[in-house]
Amino acid sequence: MRYREAGFDSMVNESSHLPRRVRRWSCAAFACAMVWCVPTAARAGQDGLVNPHEGSPAATRAGRALFATRCAECHGADAKGISGPDLTELWAVGSADQRTFQTIRAGISGSIMPSSAAPDDELWAIVTYLRSIGTASPVEFATGDADRGREIFQSNCARCHRVAGRGGRLGPELSRITVTRSRASLTQAIRDPGASMAVGYRTVTLVTRDGDEIRGVKKSADAFSVQVVDTDERLQGYLRADLRDVRDETSSLMPAFGVDRLSDGDLDDLLRFLASMREADAAP
Repeated sequence: MRYREAGFDSMVNESSHLPRRVRRWSCAAFACAMVWCVPTAARAGQDGLVNPHEGSPAATRAGRALFATRCAECHGADAKGISGPDLTELWAVGSADQRTFQTIRAGISGSIMPSSAAPDDELWAIVTYLRSIGTASPVEFATGDADRGREIFQSNCARCHRVAGRGGRLGPELSRITVTRSRASLTQAIRDPGASMAVGYRTVTLVTRDGDEIRGVKKSADAFSVQVVDTDERLQGYLRADLRDVRDETSSLMPAFGVDRLSDGDLDDLLRFLASMREADAAP
């Protein structure tokens, strides 16, 4: 049994000319209609968190429309992140469909990511769309010495980054970084960290009325205040009225680890260590 793709295409095309409020209703109705077009066996597979719409062009189009109305405000129209993270690098491993579905369904405690009570088919449509725009290809970190990599991590990274519950908190937690980032992406982040700073870890310098400077990573900001984690890992909030200047920096707080500072062999060991953290987490 196949999707009635022409019907889905016409619904998407027609909805683009409707008022925004009506388009939101149309997108939801559009995705819900997929329930009637999915084979029974595929629908039953959802109990095991198997994507029943994997590879479907119709589901991809439905997911794109739903993402635009429900997710783009935080994750960006291109899914590369605004106040929420970049979602285009989720598919480094095969379990990303299930993990992404569960995250959308349950939300993330302590963050602005809410849970969702939407029908499963709507969530799977969004997952299918995100998979279709994913930039992370399957990767293996099979080479390198994990024990040596652990030593490199402790001497160069642990002050700002955590793995397995240990380390600093100024930078991102890295226990599962090799699940969501490709080898090429991680290599660039280590060699040239200023090239692409993740949301929530972008460098900012605050200048007080007295001329004191506070440097750290920006966690949130609005028209009246700025919240940062400073280099001593203290979460601090400041009123803009009390600041002389707020400078968004183009350089990262993380130093660049060129080949003169971290050889290709050492980088290989470091990535192997990070992959071992992911493997340990996935072990039964």
